[in-house]
Amino acid sequence: MIKFFTAITVAAIIPAVSLAACGHTMEERAASGGAAGLVVGGPVGAAVGATAGAVVDKVDDAHKDGK
Repeated sequence: MIKFFTAITVAAIIPAVSLAACGHTMEERAASGGAAGLVVGGPVGAAVGATAGAVVDKVDDAHKDGK
């Protein structure tokens, strides 16, 4: 039973993290990731989504700079 809930939680968080890429600035990406994470996983999901948004922004900046 625990494996079932873990699988559902992981399956729900993946789309939330993918929404972290929405936006043009770090604030927009962190906010969209946090909002999606909040809906899916509560406060912990919001933290994960906001962190994912910040990471996506840093990776995008590095990609733009050619690093």
